[in-house]
Formats: sequence, C-alpha cells, structure tokens
Amino acid sequence: MGGVSIKAGIVGGAGYTGGELLRLLLNHPNAEVAFVHSNSQAGKPVYATHTDLLGDTDLHFADVLEQDVDVLFLCVGHGAAKQFLEAQQLQPSIKIIDLSQDFRWNESLRGEVVNSCGRDFVYGLPELQREAIQQAQHIANPGCFATAIQLALLPLAQQNLLHDEVHVSGITGSTGAGQSLSATSHYSWRSGNISNYKVLGHQHLHEIRRTLQGMQQQELPSINFVPYRGPFTRGILCTSYTRCSLSQAEAEELYHSYYSSHPFVIISGSTPDLKQVVNTNKCLLHLQQEGEYLVITSMIDNLLKGASGQAVQNMNLLFGLEEQAGLKLKASAF
Repeated sequence: MGGVSIKAGIVGGAGYTGGELLRLLLNHPNAEVAFVHSNSQAGKPVYATHTDLLGDTDLHFADVLEQDVDVLFLCVGHGAAKQFLEAQQLQPSIKIIDLSQDFRWNESLRGEVVNSCGRDFVYGLPELQREAIQQAQHIANPGCFATAIQLALLPLAQQNLLHDEVHVSGITGSTGAGQSLSATSHYSWRSGNISNYKVLGHQHLHEIRRTLQGMQQQELPSINFVPYRGPFTRGILCTSYTRCSLSQAEAEELYHSYYSSHPFVIISGSTPDLKQVVNTNKCLLHLQQEGEYLVITSMIDNLLKGASGQAVQNMNLLFGLEEQAGLKLKASAF
C-alpha cells in the first residue's frame, strides 16, 4: 500500500489531541494534511501553538472548512462535534473520525442506530471490531480510560467470565483534562499532588458497560471505577480486579490468544511502568492471580492509544493500510 495517499483535515487543531494528531499525520507515510481548522487560532502558523513543530510544517490554521479531503478528524470538545456536523453539508464520500464522546454513547456497537446528524458511527476500538471498522464510513473514537479498561477486560467478557463485581482504580496525567485551564490542571496544584474525581460515576463507564454487556451472554456485574488525577502530564495506568476461576497460566493463555493478532496490545510477564507506553500507541497488560482474584494492570498513553494514535489506527483500517502505519513510535523511557 505504499502508493496510497490520504488527504486529511483536522477540525479543532489547537488542542492537545489536535496537536498530537497533526504530529502523527505529518510523519505518516500515506497521509497528507490538507488543512488544520481552528476558530481561535485562524491565520496563525500551527507552530505558534504547537511549538515543537517549528521547522516541520508551514501550515497555518484555517477558519474555512475544505471539502477536498478523504478523511476528517473532529478534535473539538464534547458536544461540539454533533453541533458541527449538524451545521455542515459535508460531501458524503468524506470519512469522519470523531475523537469526542458525542457518538460513543447513543450508538450501537456496529453503528446500526442513526443519530440526529443522519450518520451511523461505528465504535472504533480495533481490538473489539476491526472488521466493522474496515467497512465503516464514520468512527466514534473510544475514550481514554474506556480504552485502557476495556482492553483489560475484553478477553474475560468474550469467555463469559465477568460474573462477579469488577473493581478498577485508574490514574491519568493532566493532558487528559484538555488544554483549557482549570484549578486542577495548573502546575502549582498538580505538581506533587493527587486526588480522585467522578468516583463511581465517570462518563466512560457508559461505553465500557455497553461494550462488555454486548459480549457477555449473562448480565454484566457492577463495574466500580475510581479515577485519580496524577502529578504528571500524560499516560494512564489502571488496575482492574475481579474474582476469576482461571489459574495464572490459563489467564495468560486466554489473553495471549485474544490479542495474538492485535499488534498494539502486549502482555508483559513482569510489572510494567508507565514510561514504557508514553509516546506510543501500545497498551501493556500484566496479569496476576492473587487468591481468588485476577488482577489486570493496563496502561496506555492517553493522547495516543487513548485518543489521536487510536484515531490514526482507525484511519489505517478504514483505508486498507497496515494497521501500524505511522504509529511505530518509541517510548520516552526516561
């Protein structure tokens, strides 16, 4: 597929996910960035906002939407993606990948439900439904915590093994809160500090439950999730545990089998650390049997596998490219 060239547009390019997506596409062997849309930064060079791109591109932010693209990425805030699509008359040939939560909740897994925008969206978790993504026109990119937690639990749900309450604790970096300043994203508050938030009520629980219930034959038990804000910029680490009858060896065999054809999910034989995934599209999983409980540690980069990297992974699938194209990234490590 070396000769394939994809013209991409980005709407909402001034934020964290838009900037990360731009970095990936500028270095993608099969992609060309046609425009980067931003109402707040229109007319300015993109490197004025994303300063690490100085010398990499001469693109300027635009306030006009171009139609001559193959794929349109929506990196706008929650609620704004649906409003944007309702207000636009896009060419029907344009594929859409939405990174907000607007089309994750009220759609069926395979996109049979048509929303108020008149478009059907497929839930874009490749490790769940790669084939459906390959046939789709519109993709609802999963949430960051939802990605980390679902990848930890998919093999159990597939085998109908989630029969007892699931407990999850997860910590995320400050970029997960977006670029707009808030009291809990200021350096002076975040540095050396930690707090929980949205305890047992995080918005990603909806898509997690919808996915897992769709895989299980029996009723899904409670999923109890406590998220934390961490004193670092990027990355997510989740620890999930539930009663499970599998032995350590059986659990490892199940997970290796489930993810054998999925290049970005790696089962680690030793306890991983977050810097192994930061700046990559990987998800690392570690399994540990403790008495009657199976403990699954999962970690991702919230801006890559949790957002822009997964969006590019979905683009690759939509256009018949190698799934890892443009995503063979090196972890920061230190």
